[in-house]
Amino acid sequence: MKRIFFISACVLFLSGKAGAQVTEGEKILREQTIDTLLGWNIGGIAGLNLTQTSFTNWSAGGQNTVAGNALFSVFANYKGLNSSWDNTVDLGYGLVMQGKNNDVLKTDDKIELISKYGQRAFKNWFYAGLLNFRTQFTPGYNYPDDSTVISDFMAPGYLLGAIGMDYKPNEFFSVFIAPVSAKLTFVNYQPLANAGAFGVEPAKLDTNGNVITPGENFRLELGGYLRTQLQRELTKNVLLNSRLDLFSNYLDEPGNIDVNWNNVLALKVNDYISATLSTELIYDDDVRIPVDDNDDGIPDRAGPRVQFKEVLAIGLNYKF
Repeated sequence: MKRIFFISACVLFLSGKAGAQVTEGEKILREQTIDTLLGWNIGGIAGLNLTQTSFTNWSAGGQNTVAGNALFSVFANYKGLNSSWDNTVDLGYGLVMQGKNNDVLKTDDKIELISKYGQRAFKNWFYAGLLNFRTQFTPGYNYPDDSTVISDFMAPGYLLGAIGMDYKPNEFFSVFIAPVSAKLTFVNYQPLANAGAFGVEPAKLDTNGNVITPGENFRLELGGYLRTQLQRELTKNVLLNSRLDLFSNYLDEPGNIDVNWNNVLALKVNDYISATLSTELIYDDDVRIPVDDNDDGIPDRAGPRVQFKEVLAIGLNYKF
């Protein structure tokens, strides 16, 4: 009887000891997992793509061309126990030289910086604030007219600030809803500002067309803002980054929604060679696009239109 009691006591003691060890082990594992998920996550894509075409006595015709496109997209995201801070820089630039005169045309031009900070409210919801800045590097022309500037650095430039709620159910998808936001449009090239480009107040002219009061260089809009972002590996070596921005101006025709939808699909061949397909769709009621109704090369009117850009690049790309 005493032997049975002694054996039972030993079993209970060892079970308690083992349980304590398992509990301690689970605690250590949990802390290691949290440490792995928390902190900074930094990465991105850098790419340089070149194409060249040459013709000599080619019966089918064609133009000699040399084209180059550079892409740089990097993110730096911080995750704490109850906070998050996401930062993104997207840069792109492309040129093509073609014809006997070696005419140089711009094919891509983009600068965009985004920063979003959030503090956990409950579960997957965060109180959040966002800043978004967009512009371009160099002047743009309405080719084949290469003398009239239709855009430039900070003409336009966009700065958007928003405060709202950020829903992040997982690591690759988020929805940011901001009922309070402000959007500043900058037009720092005076001829465009005088023409009232990109929605700014145009210059006041006398009867002879001389400028009495210069056009405004910026415009302020107050409204609501929504952003959705998806960044996920669809299959092995195929990465999709999709971002949709919607803005409504409370003070001027709030039903006309500004749309900016960006997509980048990256396909990796190996560590240094890959292909990227990027698209951008824009609709802004304040941007007037010339329309040639008679196809005679002379614009008959101007109005808002859906803008779309697509860039397919295959070459040297490095993902980190």
